Amino acid sequence: MDASVPPEPVSKAPEPPAPTGDQVPVGATDGSVADLLVWDDAQPLPASIERAGSRWTPVKWRQLPGWGTDDLEAFWGAWVRSCERPAPALASACGAIRQLSIGDNAQRYEWIMRTWQPYQVVAESGAERGLLTGYFEPMMRATRLKTAQSQTPLYAPPAGLRTGDVWFTREQMATDPRALAALEGRELAWVTDPIDALILQIQGSGRVEIEEPDGRIQTARLAFAAHNGHTYQSVARGLLDSGAITDPSWPAIKAWAAANPTEVQRMIWRNPRTVFFREEDLSDMDAQAGPKGAQGVPLTPMRSIAVDRQSIPYGTPVWMTTTGPTFKSARLVMAQDTGGAIVGAVRADFFTGWGEEAAQLAGGLKQPLRLWVLWPRR
Repeated sequence: MDASVPPEPVSKAPEPPAPTGDQVPVGATDGSVADLLVWDDAQPLPASIERAGSRWTPVKWRQLPGWGTDDLEAFWGAWVRSCERPAPALASACGAIRQLSIGDNAQRYEWIMRTWQPYQVVAESGAERGLLTGYFEPMMRATRLKTAQSQTPLYAPPAGLRTGDVWFTREQMATDPRALAALEGRELAWVTDPIDALILQIQGSGRVEIEEPDGRIQTARLAFAAHNGHTYQSVARGLLDSGAITDPSWPAIKAWAAANPTEVQRMIWRNPRTVFFREEDLSDMDAQAGPKGAQGVPLTPMRSIAVDRQSIPYGTPVWMTTTGPTFKSARLVMAQDTGGAIVGAVRADFFTGWGEEAAQLAGGLKQPLRLWVLWPRR
């Protein structure tokens, strides 16, 4: 995802020290969680925490819809990864987090509930509900050199490009001799379908099987390295507004492109923003996780979210609930990434993984969301 983010905001109220160690039913829980809910009822609530654009309102554990029903095994791996680059206020919890990697669900719930305080994330307007979308890691084929079929380049950043620079637009990169000269030799690979290149740039990273000149296939990850500084514009929105499509999905966009090949380039140029990549080897171990998010740690499918960093710091555990036509869930996730469109207090982009199922789930997500952050008790 997009690595250009604002600096970490300063809380208007003092944040709790790092740990040393509406009422709704929580659903089915085991006895240990039920006992801890009773214990938690007797604990005093701390003050709210004010952050840029949001307020964290303290709540009891039983106020989290579905709390106690999540299997924490997959989540725990994401939490351990966050401990590779923890937020300063959360770093001292990492010893216990690593030890509990060999714990069971009951031990993990007890430690969380006794050590951490849940806060509901509320917008400045008072809104408790926001928007959940999804993103994924595309998988595609490419060639190392330009061929008669592979005509769309994927670039490394041009020399001298710095964070915050506004460089040539997407259209200028294909037509302006100055941009073309600056990009000469920066091609990492070439793809056949320009929409595949657009998908890769919007998602920010992808797995690519690259055919080398000698016929070998090199499997690599093209990871986000930089962008050209322009504001993202949705190509799907333009097609919807013109009536060209009625379904803003990638299959619908590709079907339109197949029927209108002479219009594809103009459609893509509606989005002036483009992303540059760096090529990373994809070992068997690397292939088990997603790309690195803005926190600098690998993303975990179905357990990592992108957030507005002004509202939720990287490395924060978050209880997320959402219900929609394609996805219903109450689960713990980690705030490990951000993106240019992920703005607002109750706003998240859910990393679904890679492959066709992940792409379908991510493409269909645009539904209501509620968030509760977990923060150390005083």
